[in-house]
Amino acid sequence: MLMALSIVLAFIVGMFAVRVVQASDPYVKTVLSLDGDSVTGHAIFQINCAGCHGLEADGRVGPSLQGVSKHKSRYGLIHQVISGDTPPMPKFQPSTQEMADLLSYLETL
Repeated sequence: MLMALSIVLAFIVGMFAVRVVQASDPYVKTVLSLDGDSVTGHAIFQINCAGCHGLEADGRVGPSLQGVSKHKSRYGLIHQVISGDTPPMPKFQPSTQEMADLLSYLETL
């Protein structure tokens, strides 16, 4: 019983810590404060992402991104784009407005 309580408590503290880090990242904070334009985001996607994810984001070398915003949080999507943590996806650092536009487009999929 004590072990289960410890695990739950550790999970809650961990989630809180993640939220604090997310909220304190100036890049993410700025992106989330901007209104993105999905049409511009689509153009950014075509130039930078479609080569791997397909023209309709339905997958090619990279996975399909259809419905991706239903599976990843806004922070998760931003992190995925800028981190380079999942090779072969490159690290990509668009401006905050470009990222807001791209995020807006990804949320339409």
